[in-house]
This record gives sequence, structure tokens and C-alpha cells, in this order.
Amino acid sequence: MVLCFHGHSITHWEDVQALKQFINGVHSDSMAPGSCLASWDFSVDPCDSLSGDKFTCGIRCDVVISGVTRVTELTLDQAGYTGSLASSWNLPYLQTLDLTNNYFTGSIPGSFSRLTRLQRLSLSSNSLNGSIPDSVGAFPDSLEELLLDNNNLQGPIPPTFNSLTSLKRLELQGNRLSGEFPELSQLSNLYFLDASNNAISGELPSTYPGNLIELTVRNNSLQGNIPASLLNNSVYLQVLDLSYNNLTGTLQPELFTHPSLEQLVLAYNRFRWVQVPGNWGRNSELIAVDLSNNDIHGFLPGFLGWMPKLSALSLENNKFSGMIPTQYALKAVTASPAGVAPFERLLLGGNYLFGLIPGPFLQLKSGSGVTIRLGDNCLYECPQSFYFCGGGVQKSLVECKTFSPVIP
Repeated sequence: MVLCFHGHSITHWEDVQALKQFINGVHSDSMAPGSCLASWDFSVDPCDSLSGDKFTCGIRCDVVISGVTRVTELTLDQAGYTGSLASSWNLPYLQTLDLTNNYFTGSIPGSFSRLTRLQRLSLSSNSLNGSIPDSVGAFPDSLEELLLDNNNLQGPIPPTFNSLTSLKRLELQGNRLSGEFPELSQLSNLYFLDASNNAISGELPSTYPGNLIELTVRNNSLQGNIPASLLNNSVYLQVLDLSYNNLTGTLQPELFTHPSLEQLVLAYNRFRWVQVPGNWGRNSELIAVDLSNNDIHGFLPGFLGWMPKLSALSLENNKFSGMIPTQYALKAVTASPAGVAPFERLLLGGNYLFGLIPGPFLQLKSGSGVTIRLGDNCLYECPQSFYFCGGGVQKSLVECKTFSPVIP
């Protein structure tokens, strides 16, 4: 609820007309008693009535020029309103429009371009459909947050987004967007981008906004590898989640030596190899790495056990073979020196690891605060009496020898 009272002010007549147009597009039977829109009564002046029982919530007003009051915010409650957004949207002083978690339908109106001072537009979790119009590039360049997530939007992500040069946060997740991911390098202020749970295909673009902190494009149909430019240009990147795609190739060493990356989530792809960084990741900022459910071959990457801040590592359900590096066990069990994080979560199940369980693991008891999974491997002995051997018996000797003939 947003309230603002100016006893001396009169709402500009254009704003009153725009509010009337908006509410006329909302189905009256969706305005439940007690909801914001149920209280709107245009027999009184909207901005002069915000402290009473009329216009109890939904708008904010501010005095702007010569004592004239303009509507600067329209934020509805999550009351299940239905209707369309087909309106003139002639609210030139509106800074925030938030209709989150309702049931508005129809397309995104191009008339939003009239909201020339808009800074935040949230249409999250409605039932909007159609494509994102190219006219999104004509939205005001003051726009800093654009939230279109969890609707039924279709079609490509228009490259005209590049015109929104003040944009800092862009959320497109939970739609049915398709086509290739566009280059958005002109969005120099963008720090958060989420396009998860769509149908985006093709390869990742070669250029990115330089100030990105979080990039999430999980659960799409991306192909190819991660371009080196993503890591080289986005020097402030802290979170990279590209899980549940069709990415392939070798995981580059820059992923593990990036100067700011803290969370790397690449699970459920088709990566095949991990390239060892030159300094073994000893300067890495990574805290959590998830490479599970890929097709990664070779020995477990020993350098991951030397990364000072890494506390959560999942390598489950790959094709790793060989023995568990002693450093993995030591990082999970022994007291770490100052500035070095121990493993709190180490998931190695579903591979082809063989040999004996590293001795340090045998010190661990259930409830020790360390989650370890070693099930469904080729270990010599891993009885389920050890809590970290549960969750899956070891593979058969026949299967283990077929994959790794060096197993005795």
C-alpha cells in the first residue's frame, strides 16, 4: 500500500482521465471488497482523498509544478484483478507501475512509451500473451527495472531492448520466448538478467553488458559452448547459471579463475571435459560449483580441492573415473586455515570412481554438518553404514570394468 497526502493539492485532470481509463479495463467482478480498486471512487479527487476511505491504496501522488499534483506511482495489491492493459497510459509523471501477481491478459501496450518518467515497470506473474513488441525500445530511457517474468509471452527477445540504456534489472523468466538470445551490449548499466524457463535456442551471444552481476538463462535450449567474451567482458559477474540447456565442449579455465564469480551452475548440459587453470584456481572467488548431470570424462579435477572459498561442489552423474583426490577429503574433514573454506557439500555420486574411500572420510559421522554423497560409483568398499555411501549402491563390477578397464 502506498499513501501520500497533500491537503492543498488537486489531481491534474489528465491523470484523473488516465486512471478512469485504466480501471475501465479491469473487470468489475474481479474487484473484491477491500481491494485497492474497489475503493476507487471518482466522485472525489483521487490525490486529495488518499487518507480517507476513498482511494485507500494503489496510487501515490506528488506536487510537481505550480502546486499541481500528479500521479507518480500506481502499485496494485495482489487481489486477482482481471482485464487488459489497453489504455492511453497518459500519466507523464508516473515513476512506478507495478501490477504484479494478478491476471491481466492481452499484449504489452506500446502506449507505455507515454510514461516518459517511468523508472520501474513490473508486470510479473500475470497472464499477458503475444510477443514483446519492438516498440519496447521506445519505452522511456529513464526505465531502470523491467519485470515481465511469469507470463505467457512468446516470440523472440527484441534487440530494441538495447535502447533502454538506463536499464539495471531485466526479468523475462517463465515465459515461452524463443529464438536466439540477442546481444545486449548497449545496456551498460544492466546488472541483473534472468531469462530462465523459456525456449531460447542457438548459441550464446559474443558480447554482454560490462556491469552484469548475475546472468541466469537456465532451462532453455542453448547450444554450443560458453563464449570467452562473457567471462572476459563481465568482470563483475558473481552468479552464472546456464543449467538445463544443451551446452557442449570443454569447460574453460577462465570459469574457475574469474575475478568475481562466486556461483557457477552448469548442471544438466552436455559438457565433456574440464580444463585445468594455470594457477589451479588458488585465487578463485568461487563458493559454489555445480557441474552435475553432464558427460564429463577424466579424473576428478584436483584443483577444485585447492580453491580457497569453495564450500559446495557437485560433480554427480558424470563419467568421472579414477580415485577420489586426497585433497577433497582433507578439505571436507580437517580444520581449514584462516581464509580457506571447508567443503560443506561434496556430491560425487553417479560416476565411475574406484579405489578405497579416503581415510579422512571415515572420521565423519552423520550429523557432522558435512553433506557427502559417494553412492553409485565403483568404490572398493562403501557400505551403507557410512552415511556418505547411502543414496545408491555401488555399480556392478561388470559395468565398472566396461567403462574403466584398469579396475582390478
